[in-house]
Amino acid sequence: MTVIFSKKCEVGLQAVLFLSTRERDTLFNAQEVSENVNQPKEFVSKMLQVLTASGIVGSRKGKNGGFYLAKLPKEIKLIDIVEAIDGLGVFNNCVLGFPGCSSTMPCPVHDKWGKLRDDAYKMLSEETLCDLKDKSINKIETLKSYLNK
Repeated sequence: MTVIFSKKCEVGLQAVLFLSTRERDTLFNAQEVSENVNQPKEFVSKMLQVLTASGIVGSRKGKNGGFYLAKLPKEIKLIDIVEAIDGLGVFNNCVLGFPGCSSTMPCPVHDKWGKLRDDAYKMLSEETLCDLKDKSINKIETLKSYLNK
C-alpha cells in the first residue's frame, strides 16, 4: 500500500498501465485486466468504470465488449489517472490532516512533506503512459511469473 494514493487509485493506475501495453484497438474485459494486474475483478471493474466516466478509458458493451484506452498513451499522464480517482487533495491538503496547515502555521512535517508532495506532483504530471510502456510490460510479466510459482 502506498502512502499517497488510495487502494482504488493504485488499482486504477495498474489497470491503465496494463491497457497501455497492449494494441490500441484490443478490448479486454475486467476479468482479463484483473488477472494481468493480480487484483480482484470487482475492484478492477469499478475502477475501469470510473476511468471510463473520466474519458481515460473507453468501453464497449455486449458479448464482445470490453475496455480500452480512450486516448493515445502519449496523451495520458499519470496525474490524469490520480485526479480521476482520488482527486488532487493530497497535493493541496495537510498530509497529517490538520486544518489550516500553511507556511505560517505549519504542521510538524509541513516543510518536508511540501518538497516530497511537489516532487511527486511534478513526476506524475510529466510521465505519460507511453514513457512507461517498457517498464510496465516488464512489471506485468514479472507479476505473471510471480503468480505461477
